[in-house]
Amino acid sequence: MKFEKVIIYYFSGTGNAENTALWVSDEAKKIGVEVEIFNIAKINNQKIPRPAKNTLIGFISPTHGFHFPTIMRKFIKKFPKSNNCSAFIMNTRAGIRIWNKTIGGLSGVLHYWSSIILIRKDYKIVGLLPVDLPSNWISLHPAIKKIGTELIYKRVEPKVRQFAKEIINNKRNYKALFDIIQDIIISPISILYILFGKYFFAKSFIASSDCDMCGLCEKTCPVQAIKQVDSRMFWTYKCESCMKCMNNCPQKAIETAHGFIIVLWFFTSFFVGYVISRLLNYPNFENWQWLQNETIKTLIVSLAIFPFLFIGYRLMHWLMRFKIFERFFVLTSLTKYKFWGRYKSPNKRIKTHSNN
Repeated sequence: MKFEKVIIYYFSGTGNAENTALWVSDEAKKIGVEVEIFNIAKINNQKIPRPAKNTLIGFISPTHGFHFPTIMRKFIKKFPKSNNCSAFIMNTRAGIRIWNKTIGGLSGVLHYWSSIILIRKDYKIVGLLPVDLPSNWISLHPAIKKIGTELIYKRVEPKVRQFAKEIINNKRNYKALFDIIQDIIISPISILYILFGKYFFAKSFIASSDCDMCGLCEKTCPVQAIKQVDSRMFWTYKCESCMKCMNNCPQKAIETAHGFIIVLWFFTSFFVGYVISRLLNYPNFENWQWLQNETIKTLIVSLAIFPFLFIGYRLMHWLMRFKIFERFFVLTSLTKYKFWGRYKSPNKRIKTHSNN
């Protein structure tokens, strides 16, 4: 027997997760099931009522660091307990096109972590699905071209719609479990990313002199992570690297400071590594054999580097006021160059959809 109502909560940067949510919503309407859809960046989850009986709740978000981004993790943790309800979890992840083949991304711990949280809230998990839509993370790779994006969308949309039909009709679909072995293998990276990666990538964005201070990035940031400091855009630690600002900037003025990151990482690693090595060779540490382990040393160095990243970003932001440094940071950024491009997801908005 199908559910009486479907409620979908999604978080989206450049549109992949939103389009996925719209496909599920559209299938619910076709089946004749009442549906509501909410962008979690625009609602107060403290005021979400306890779902009514026989309701299917969906959580859809991009994958970030082989986990859900912080905003979705917090949302799920604070979500009301179940009242004989079921839930499904979907994640968009970095799909890429190689010739005519679509290569999927990795999910990591997000399905298992989310399922445990929701089961503890008495939800029945009826669906787990990774959705391999085009990667938008142009800080790490060139943007996927339009033809590749459209090809990936064309192949993935029917799979999402079929999944939606099944779970709305109260069938089970745990496609994500097919990846459990690789998810377990990369799970340590998920944990390390929460500790390091999120903050590292949040401190890599700059606005070049092409920025006309229109304020669009600040106004549309889903997590209010961008503010103006010294008449220049500044990215705070709230940043989820959803890439909305960089991919939607009208002037294409937002860049990733690749050159500065490499220089900062090289010199801080060398300096901190040298200092720590000298300390560990100090007579007082001679009997602490476990500190001589290379893995432990690497972890200590990584932890010690972290404050330098924070100081370095502040320094870079200050130096951007000088033309010679601004040009260095911009011209050593891969995102500056035309061949790198910007990512645009196809507009899949459904006319009957009401954007809550």
